[in-house]
Amino acid sequence: MAETTNGTHNIVNGDSAVAHANGSPATYSAPSRVTLHLGHMPSKKDIKAPWPRTPSRVGINMSCHPRCPSDVHLDIFCQVDPNNPPWPAYRGYHEYSFAHATMGVRLPTILGKAIDDASRTLNEQYAEDKIVDLVECLERMDALMADLSGNAKLRPIVDDGEGDVALWNKEIAKYFQGKDFMNAPWLFAEAYKYRRLHECFSVSKYWKDYDVFYRQKCDTFSRSTDAVFELSMRFAETFKLSENLSSKEKAESERLMFLELTQVCLWGNSTDLSLLINMTEEQIKSLQSTGGDHLAATEKNILGNHLNQLWETVKVLREKTGGRIDFVLDNAGFELYCDFVYADFLIQTGLAKQIRFHGKRYPWFVSDVTRKDWDWLLNTMVYGHLFPKASEVERESLRRLGARWKQYEKDGRWQYEQHPFWCTGYTFWDLHSEAPDLFLHLSRSDLVFFKGDLNHRKLTYDCAAPASIPFDVSIGPMASAAGAPKICSLRTIKSDVVVGLGDNGDAIAERLDKEEPGWKISGKYAVVLLSEGRPGEKVRFA
Repeated sequence: MAETTNGTHNIVNGDSAVAHANGSPATYSAPSRVTLHLGHMPSKKDIKAPWPRTPSRVGINMSCHPRCPSDVHLDIFCQVDPNNPPWPAYRGYHEYSFAHATMGVRLPTILGKAIDDASRTLNEQYAEDKIVDLVECLERMDALMADLSGNAKLRPIVDDGEGDVALWNKEIAKYFQGKDFMNAPWLFAEAYKYRRLHECFSVSKYWKDYDVFYRQKCDTFSRSTDAVFELSMRFAETFKLSENLSSKEKAESERLMFLELTQVCLWGNSTDLSLLINMTEEQIKSLQSTGGDHLAATEKNILGNHLNQLWETVKVLREKTGGRIDFVLDNAGFELYCDFVYADFLIQTGLAKQIRFHGKRYPWFVSDVTRKDWDWLLNTMVYGHLFPKASEVERESLRRLGARWKQYEKDGRWQYEQHPFWCTGYTFWDLHSEAPDLFLHLSRSDLVFFKGDLNHRKLTYDCAAPASIPFDVSIGPMASAAGAPKICSLRTIKSDVVVGLGDNGDAIAERLDKEEPGWKISGKYAVVLLSEGRPGEKVRFA
């Protein structure tokens, strides 16, 4: 070790060096100190690496990767794997990253609240067999807490009958043998924790589908009163443009409404329960403000802004016979409500004829949408009494919206799907190889929206890529593989990975690092990023 004092370095010699100096390798005294005066040497420089380095650094110079990926470069993409992303992975032991706070504090806190929820449910039971079964679930949760807090090694997933078990255990066996919660890539370790949490219930007799986050999701939507009715009062009636407008004026009005609703859909992601567990009602209202002035003010916070390109992409869909748009969903509650408002506009204007919504098969990352959350929201809007202080007019506006959306589902214009791949530890770079049926399905869509932070992390491999890297490069095969659909990521920034900010992206990120420490996790900033993909080309699998 070297200690520095007043411009001199005190260097501790190693044992072998001391022994050699004494002329005897077998006998030596304690290490001695030699003081070197380095006053005439160049001063130390504050050298900033272009991005953080980790032991997992891949031996590929991705910075010289072309900006438009093609088949020629798929061999480069194939050299990465879940433990060696194309840029250095974020890992729990990286104290400079949000991964450290998540693995060390957030995940134990979330698991603790989940245990409290299951304990509350336990206290409401009366049948002994259900009580005993739930006690065993709680014991498994306690064991998971011990593994998480003690940084245990990642064991295989128990075969609980889910369709993703083989995918999970293949990935663990190939890439994560001997890895623990803190030294595995953060994205995989975090997903693994939620899969283990599901296992606590999925192997039970009576509680296989129990959702420890369900109460939180319902409660957060119930506290979203102002924003919910701000939208329902505007969109309860079907959308119509004034007959007095010229064709040019109608087109411009539709464009402006599309841009505003895209922002509503984007900023609805602010309500992420895994990050905002202890928010007050006033804080939730502030995040969910959907007024026009607020949207105009927040557009400047969209650091990677492809809104206009997105409109150019969407406006031609009306001319197509297919007109299919997909949403890979993020959060339940208010964000899903905003997604529905947006999808309703796309259907009513004819910009889309069919919309597919992709959710999770079981509770995931606290607030992600499951089928239960989907049904609860629609039925609560039509039949529920969630907002006791609302006026009858407001409640009626919500009922009309819910009834129209339920009709879309009956007509087949809205469809909910839940592929097992969405609840695996794989990133979407591996979707083409690990879920070819899902990739082929998405390739038939005219546009796929990926909502929220987690989906963005999975698109970009959740690694320390430079902020100036183009979005289509950062998502690898999801842009470069033959048949890759057009993709739009709507994401409020809540974690470390940031890409697609343009040629000046690195400078923008450095400035924000200095001026607003924590900007990457605040939810203040966002990106709307578009990849053109390679739609229409024949999908090929190795």
